[in-house]
Amino acid sequence: MSDTVVVGLDVGGTSTRATALTLTGDRLGTGRAGGGNPTSHGAERAAAELLTALRAALADVDPTRVAAGTIGLAGAARILADPAGRAAFDRAWHDAGLRCPYAVHGDALVAYASGAAEPDGTVLIAGTGAITAQVVDLRLDRVADGHGWLLGDAGSGFWLGREAVRRLLADLDAGHTPGALSTAVLTELMGSADIAARPRDTVDATIQAVTRRPPVELARLAPLVVTAATDGEPVATTLIAEAAAHLASSVSRIRATGAATPVVLGGGLLTADTPLATAVRAEIGRHWPHAPLRTAGDGAAAAAWLAARELPEVTDPATLHARLFPAP
Repeated sequence: MSDTVVVGLDVGGTSTRATALTLTGDRLGTGRAGGGNPTSHGAERAAAELLTALRAALADVDPTRVAAGTIGLAGAARILADPAGRAAFDRAWHDAGLRCPYAVHGDALVAYASGAAEPDGTVLIAGTGAITAQVVDLRLDRVADGHGWLLGDAGSGFWLGREAVRRLLADLDAGHTPGALSTAVLTELMGSADIAARPRDTVDATIQAVTRRPPVELARLAPLVVTAATDGEPVATTLIAEAAAHLASSVSRIRATGAATPVVLGGGLLTADTPLATAVRAEIGRHWPHAPLRTAGDGAAAAAWLAARELPEVTDPATLHARLFPAP
């Protein structure tokens, strides 16, 4: 068993990370590459980034020692349903020297596994977008939100950015002097906090500045909301409370009242020490007071753990998980 290795990959839109582990939890290598999500980058480019990360993680490992692997990525169902995309991933796997099988799972399952070893629970992710998933027997079951910026992702970074701009526009329409958050948003979008003698001119210019860019880029304004809320700015504080309520509502769509299984929080807005993370923890605690509340960790290590637990040599996956993700 000591010679057996598993590999895990956490494939995102901005980065791809790989980890090689022994079945006792020793990390033999890690790799990092650019964004490898096939939905946003195309299968060929995604596979190329996957190969780069794999080669780095296996630089000091004989690939023939690898017995299993897991790839976690958003939109896993798409790559599994696309023969060309799956073929590109198969080639990357083979070019890395690997001959073992690999599984593809959604990033929500990998995020859950990075925070909990229990087979059943819930994962709530809030970053640029937002999604909630129920996990049953370490498989994704029901899912809520994750509907994208146009139709959902309530409480996400995109949602916070859009709502901050809407508050700015409302202030300008009403002729109010913008508060600290609206001033920061105006400066970020326009390069200046100056308001034209005719405020509608600033409204129009702001709208143009937003619509000239891809809508999802509104998420870059979320840190302004977080910072303002940390400072106690009233509008930002209200937005954080509304976002937390939206996120808790998405959990309530698929999680039973009184459930005591773990809830894992993932995504940059919930894993960092942010006012939104604090507010969401309070909401979850109020709705599910008996649920252990966990924070997502290393997704690549979690993917490797998912691969390891399928091997007959691993008789105690919970102990391996505890070694990979020690309690704080």
